[in-house]
Amino acid sequence: MLKNTAPVLLTLIMVLLFNTANAQNNKTGTWGIATIVLPGDSTHHWGGYVELQGRTNTLFNQFFYYETKGGISYDIAKNYTALIGTGRYVTYDYNNLDAPPTVKEFRMWEQLTINSFLDRIKIEHRYRAEQRWLNGIYRNRFRYRLNLVIPLNHKKIEAKTFFVSVFDEIFLNNNAPHFERNRFSAAFGYQFDKSLSVQAGWLDQYNYSLTTAGAKNNLAITVMYRINRKNTKPKEHIPTTID
Repeated sequence: MLKNTAPVLLTLIMVLLFNTANAQNNKTGTWGIATIVLPGDSTHHWGGYVELQGRTNTLFNQFFYYETKGGISYDIAKNYTALIGTGRYVTYDYNNLDAPPTVKEFRMWEQLTINSFLDRIKIEHRYRAEQRWLNGIYRNRFRYRLNLVIPLNHKKIEAKTFFVSVFDEIFLNNNAPHFERNRFSAAFGYQFDKSLSVQAGWLDQYNYSLTTAGAKNNLAITVMYRINRKNTKPKEHIPTTID
């Protein structure tokens, strides 16, 4: 498994270096993400989540973007989870925040998440197909995310665990030039108890189109709360953003 993953990691590092060298906005933005998850467990296959997200163009200033979304999940088998989600996404011009939104998006998606646990290394593969309506115009998009989480003071993510999280996600579509976006994140986190975890780190997002290209650095802060059902055995999980 690790042998097969090594070429992918090398590719992600190369993409990251390319992104950094082609920055289009040298101001560091802020991403705030709050998520509540009802995961599947040893007894229940069904689950779900809701999430709120906001972004600023500079650190904690020029708030220009927010999204509200949620989904229903189903554990197909151990470490295999399917999900159907939907959300609303609104973007403003950060140079004129009093003006109406520039983009209003409604989105639906289907995804499959596969988790692997190799001693301390926790690996997530996430595959997603999206149906998007941007100001009423329909688009498709396809996403793949590779996420690595390593607990530092315990072998598993449990109460009072420090951990690091690194992921890279590629965004593709069915229209030329097909490649649309790459998102890279490196964060430090803490699992307070079996429910609450917090992460803070660096997120670089590189956008590409036929007319423009460039990356932007962000400070990303994530708060996640997991609802644990009573009288069930919780499964090992990977603390990561749903979107």
